[in-house]
Amino acid sequence: MLVEDCMTREVLTVTPETTAGEALRMSRERRIRHFPVLENGRLVGIISDRDLRDAAPPAGDPERAAALEKLKVKDVMRREVTTAHPLDPIEHAARDMNERRIGCLPVVSGGKLVGIITSSDVMRALMRLVGAHEPGSRLELELIDRPGALAGVAEIIRDLNVNIVSVLSAPGKSPGKKTMVLRLAMINPTPVVQELESAGYRILWPPQQEEE
Repeated sequence: MLVEDCMTREVLTVTPETTAGEALRMSRERRIRHFPVLENGRLVGIISDRDLRDAAPPAGDPERAAALEKLKVKDVMRREVTTAHPLDPIEHAARDMNERRIGCLPVVSGGKLVGIITSSDVMRALMRLVGAHEPGSRLELELIDRPGALAGVAEIIRDLNVNIVSVLSAPGKSPGKKTMVLRLAMINPTPVVQELESAGYRILWPPQQEEE
């Protein structure tokens, strides 16, 4: 899944000369938290509703309204902007947001702003990738970290006529091991669990009740 599959294409922008008061009104009316700042069609900064609120006197201050109308976006905006390209993988956008602790990425192609992607967009995309929105069950198991280790698992699941919706992997808790997380198109994974355990695989989830 790519950034272009998840981004918002109709982007509400402001200019460096937009007042903080006007930008906050736009934020409330359109329920938008981030604004790319454009000057002559070129991306020159980004600003959030929090940036605007923090730069003004606190709520309840009689001078707040006047201050917001005097304050310009150019006085508050962040000029170093991390961007994404429409063809970037969605996981790269997630990584950049996490590493830089930012809530959105303007999407730029050919020097022009073509969209924006937010942390909420990324979260929805990742949920689609792992199949979290579909009925099913979760299976977690430990594998030896070597080529072809997953093939045996997939073969057992195939023989049970069960579809694998998604596969994720993470470093295992032990050296040389991987933790695999599979989402299966079945509500009760017990038949799969039993077959995998019979074949010698270690199941981490769902937890199995010990026999009395």
